[in-house]
Amino acid sequence: MNRIRNIESDPIYRNRLVNMLVDRILKNGKKSLAYQIFYQAMKRIRQKTSRNPLSVLRQAVRGVTPDVITKTRRVGGSTFRVPVEVVPAEGKASAIRWSLIACRKRSGRSMALRSSDELMDAARNSGSAIRKREETHKVAEANKAFAHFR
Repeated sequence: MNRIRNIESDPIYRNRLVNMLVDRILKNGKKSLAYQIFYQAMKRIRQKTSRNPLSVLRQAVRGVTPDVITKTRRVGGSTFRVPVEVVPAEGKASAIRWSLIACRKRSGRSMALRSSDELMDAARNSGSAIRKREETHKVAEANKAFAHFR
């Protein structure tokens, strides 16, 4: 069942991407804390880059979004990793997930600092989330021979 959820926009930036990110930051149902972390990160991005933080966020997500991923298929008793092109919404969700995993692994004081650093790195085409996308693309390239199992 493929159902597309209607994603609302956030109160300040009026952007759905922001809401998707905040919903992924969310832990234990504390949405106001997630918004607080996110807005602190955006303020820091504005100070550091003197650019619109929303454009930095968009650029970061665009940079981390994968083109292809591998899905596992069982064919005749053996398992193959089959490369599959990514649906844009699914790719965006993966990009957000990878970015947050990367900033949670970073060392630093607060989540706002770590996430702002990770987003700025991703916008510059470096950082752990970008490495994860490259890794995913390499795996898909290596398993290109199994593409006919789609």
